[in-house]
Amino acid sequence: MLEPWVWAAAGLILFISVLVIFCIVFWFWMLIDCLKRKKFDDKLIWILVIIFLGFIGAILYYFLVRSKDKRRRTKR
Repeated sequence: MLEPWVWAAAGLILFISVLVIFCIVFWFWMLIDCLKRKKFDDKLIWILVIIFLGFIGAILYYFLVRSKDKRRRTKR
């Protein structure tokens, strides 16, 4: 039988692994979304922000560009 701290450590490692995979997938998703946009004034700037700031840049892009675009589409 394994010690309880071994199970806790394994659970923590699993949680961190899932969190890292989520961050990487979200980063790629936002980068691809930015690259696919046709009418976008600051496309190069946002691509650089996403690449150099990583997950934080992807979060900024999501809340400042993508969610604003969704709201604009639903108001029409």
